[in-house]
Amino acid sequence: MGVIIDGCPAGLKFDTELIKKDLERRKPGQSRITTGRQEDEEFDVHSGVFEGLTTGAPIGITIRNKDQKSKDYSHIAETFRPSHADFTYQTKYGVRDFRGGGRSSARETVNWVIGGAIAKMLLHEYGMEIQAFVSGVGELELEKDYKELDLSSAEENIVRCPDPDMAEKMIEHISKIKKGGDTVGGRISCVIRNTPVGLGEPVFNKLHASLGQAMLSINAVKGFEYGSGFAGSMMKGSEHNDIITSSKGTVSTSTNYSGGIQGGISNGEDIYFRVAFKPVATLMKDQESIDVKGNKTTVQGKGRHDPCVVPRAVPIVEALAALVICDFVLLSQSTKLGASSDSI
Repeated sequence: MGVIIDGCPAGLKFDTELIKKDLERRKPGQSRITTGRQEDEEFDVHSGVFEGLTTGAPIGITIRNKDQKSKDYSHIAETFRPSHADFTYQTKYGVRDFRGGGRSSARETVNWVIGGAIAKMLLHEYGMEIQAFVSGVGELELEKDYKELDLSSAEENIVRCPDPDMAEKMIEHISKIKKGGDTVGGRISCVIRNTPVGLGEPVFNKLHASLGQAMLSINAVKGFEYGSGFAGSMMKGSEHNDIITSSKGTVSTSTNYSGGIQGGISNGEDIYFRVAFKPVATLMKDQESIDVKGNKTTVQGKGRHDPCVVPRAVPIVEALAALVICDFVLLSQSTKLGASSDSI
């Protein structure tokens, strides 16, 4: 796999440990509730970095797949798997790489995590933090407000839920689903803290629209909501409006149903959103389907696959959120007269 990051400013301290940490969180084979495939996720930096600093040139990085088993997919070379991209890719391009799904495979996201880690490096310079966590698996839902939780503790368990009791229930549920040869979906919540006022555009590149587009580009994602989301549609305006207050020259809101975004532009409050993931389409069970000639056939459940994607998708959500926010930070530096690299 290879990734090229263009537009990264020169002089940024290049933190290889941050990249390694996020790759470790995304990699396969990390626990009993993920795929059994093993990858060290070692990467090579080819350009754009010199003596620990970015040079302003495109950053080129490669990462090699070592534990691939293409033969695991030979049985679906002439068959369309249910709820996969096999049929749509074959019809659109006239050819498809059936060895693991090609570009429709979540393996592609290893590149996104690398790019997101570099975006995080820049955002850290401005004091911004991004933390995602698993907030739902199947019918299990973490009802606590994120402000009541220590979000950093999500990394203390294999499902990446910051509530220990709920984490145990989620792990048990995923394990049970896996034993039955089935899969289950889930939800990931993400919080972006310390964003300045003014990120985002007023019409076609609204901040929440860009975040939504990024999240809906992730494999298996079926839904995105920010702030009060769909629940806000059931409230009255008098309940939902975020009252604006000012104290010692600092403007804030008494509530944050807006999710830190108003008019498509950040207002300085926490930005928070949720992303819904469908169950993995590959089951360890036989399923009915058709082959490339339209004949009925049976697709056999083979290979090494996640019973639930959300534990490994947490760093992917963070990465794409970081890339979106980073782009708007860099854009904001050029939208004000007299803006310098010291301000946003």
